[in-house]
Amino acid sequence: MKKILLSSIILIIGIVFIGRLSYLQIFSFSADQVLEDPAIKAIYDYPERGYIYDRNGKLLVGNDPAYDVMVIPREVKSLDTLEFCNLIGLEKDNFIKKLKRARIYSPRLPSVLVPQLSKEDYAKLQEKMRHFEGFYIQKRSLRYYDTKSAANVLGYISEVNERDLAQNPYYVQGELKGRTGVEKTYEDVLRGKKGVQYIQKDRFNRDIGPYKDGTLDTPPEQGKEISITIDKDLQEYGELLMHGKRGGIVAIEPATGEILSMISGPTYDPSLLVGRKRSKNYTKLYNDSIANPTWDRALLAEPSPGSPFKTLNALIALQEGVITPDTKITCHHGFYVGKTKRGCHCGGGVRNLNSGIYKSCNAYFAGTFRKIFDKFDTTDEAMDVWEKHMRSFGLGGYLGSDLHTGRPGRIPSKEYYDKWYGDNRWSSSYIISNSIGQGEVAVTPIQLANMTAAIANRGHFFTPHILKKVNGEDITIPEFTEMKQTTIERKYFEPVIQGMADVYHKGTARWVQIPDIEIAGKTGTVENYTIIDGVKTQLTDHSIFVAFAPVNNPKIAIAVYIENGYYGSRYAGHIASLMIEKYIKGEITRKDLEKRMLEKTLDHEYAKPYSGEEFKINEYVW
Repeated sequence: MKKILLSSIILIIGIVFIGRLSYLQIFSFSADQVLEDPAIKAIYDYPERGYIYDRNGKLLVGNDPAYDVMVIPREVKSLDTLEFCNLIGLEKDNFIKKLKRARIYSPRLPSVLVPQLSKEDYAKLQEKMRHFEGFYIQKRSLRYYDTKSAANVLGYISEVNERDLAQNPYYVQGELKGRTGVEKTYEDVLRGKKGVQYIQKDRFNRDIGPYKDGTLDTPPEQGKEISITIDKDLQEYGELLMHGKRGGIVAIEPATGEILSMISGPTYDPSLLVGRKRSKNYTKLYNDSIANPTWDRALLAEPSPGSPFKTLNALIALQEGVITPDTKITCHHGFYVGKTKRGCHCGGGVRNLNSGIYKSCNAYFAGTFRKIFDKFDTTDEAMDVWEKHMRSFGLGGYLGSDLHTGRPGRIPSKEYYDKWYGDNRWSSSYIISNSIGQGEVAVTPIQLANMTAAIANRGHFFTPHILKKVNGEDITIPEFTEMKQTTIERKYFEPVIQGMADVYHKGTARWVQIPDIEIAGKTGTVENYTIIDGVKTQLTDHSIFVAFAPVNNPKIAIAVYIENGYYGSRYAGHIASLMIEKYIKGEITRKDLEKRMLEKTLDHEYAKPYSGEEFKINEYVW
């Protein structure tokens, strides 16, 4: 009986073992299990990344062929190291280090030994590869740029690192991945799907043919092509205008939220981050702490908005019923906070809403700001209402776009001021600088452009975004097609927009009109401080300008921010007007202005050893 029981148990175990083995081999033999077998090697076939086009179908990014020298460490035999190193352009010590690193990663899986050989080096090496066992050439594609612009928009790709490999099992050592910009945001769409071929090896480690007759092999799938919302011509033109200047430009189509151009200056040629010199070039760009070309000012700079912010305070005051377009406030060449007079450049006199906007009167908006706060019983209540209105324009937080980076800016809250002054120990006079876009308010250029688009739309906006089409098909993403309403009723926008239009007709931007195009805009001159030898020192003001056009059927809303650019219309205003004319007309009629903006730089400003007394310090700005 015991013998029968023992025999039965052995028989059952054998059947289970055989059944399980058969199941694994026939029904559920996954790719991962294949790679666990030392007698099988995988050869990957990398697809081309998807092409990137602009909104009008013009090519921005394509592909060029490239060749990687791959190594499977356990298959490496004795070789003429010196000859091999000469062929692949490596020092012997570096070759040994790379081979050791590949062995640590995996002795039986392929690793990149030398990435991105040139066509010439590939041709020389291919003839002699049969002499070097364990090494082979892997064809792949590298990015080719049909533009020298939009580096921060498009982003770059680089080889995956240990963290990438740990976080995503899709990648294998040596693959390329999007690191910034569109390449990063839409990596899953652009990268495609790599193919794989499994090769069976015999006991002498020789290839004997496809594993399972190639039934587990898969072909590569090319990445999908995408069209982005950027206008290539406008982007390239804007970057030319930014030569020798630092700052950011963002242009948006108000009706859709599509980003027409997004410029950061200084910038760089995106082709610098392609090929074997990518790492060296990136290190040089990244370590340029003066120009910061890899720092995207359009998304990351957070200056005070200056006078464009006055338009929002006007809208809030109208919505809260504390002013009408006819409300008058007298400017005495400034305004008083207690016994302290703060300056204004409007020339003084009686101002209503329209003249307050087009003359950019500080006193008018300081008075308007006080009226907002005086309406409520407590400062806390007033601050909550003011903050809510401001945030409805997309300020003080991330916009939720499909861009790879960004900053929230700052719209201060009552809690913010309670930390500084104490609960119930401050009033509107403490924060009066917010009335003119100074003080504690901070915005990014893209937030300024989005705010301007909301005004152009008379009270709503669409989340700014960069993706337009995938494989030629329009993409509908709810986050980008849902209309975002501000807290301001539509009827209150018209008097503010009229004031912005008069900025061009008779106000602070009357020198930068565009023939045959009606524009609404607002200049901004922003105080600029830094700390030099422990002393707070005022530098040359930043130049800011926002605008949209045409006034009654807006096609473009734009924000221009120029560091150390003097007053609002001097650089930012001129550049904005040229960008608008280029987009709407397709050509520039004001050639003298164009020539001046293309040739003039601010290098002398950025090189100044400021002492804090080299120019007149204006207490407030317009």
